[in-house]
Amino acid sequence: MTAAFLSSTGSLALAHGSALHAKPPGKVKKEQKPWGIAGDARDVTRSVTASMTDDMRFSPERTEVNQDETVRFVLKNQGKLMHEFVIGARKDLEEHAAMMVKFQKMEHDEPYMSHVAPGKTGEIIWTFNRAGEFEFACLIAGHFQSGMVGKINVGRSGDDPSITG
Repeated sequence: MTAAFLSSTGSLALAHGSALHAKPPGKVKKEQKPWGIAGDARDVTRSVTASMTDDMRFSPERTEVNQDETVRFVLKNQGKLMHEFVIGARKDLEEHAAMMVKFQKMEHDEPYMSHVAPGKTGEIIWTFNRAGEFEFACLIAGHFQSGMVGKINVGRSGDDPSITG
């Protein structure tokens, strides 16, 4: 099971904890996911600021985007603990959160996740090229289990969802 998970999640190494996770310079890996693909800064249509707190909540807890929209998430850690913002489908987030409980030092660097140290700001640029309801979560051991999860509703192209953020 562990080997299957590690092989299915791409490049994961062991070393998570409270270490800072800086994205290495260079080209972002663009891999299509059910919830979209890494975006380019030049294509950003708007920014959504999300705050993370030690009460294990995000604010806002929900955001709406249009299909094919490229969004810059500005992630502010207002707590004293390390937090992260990971975009995904519920099943993938649940599986990854379970692995994080078992392997708390797991380190990973994907374009749909950002690890943000206390008092710092992170960023994700993501293109939502698939319609549906997806989630974002903090997968640090215990955070997801405490309800540190939010929703992203991606409306089909041509729809006009009420956009928040």
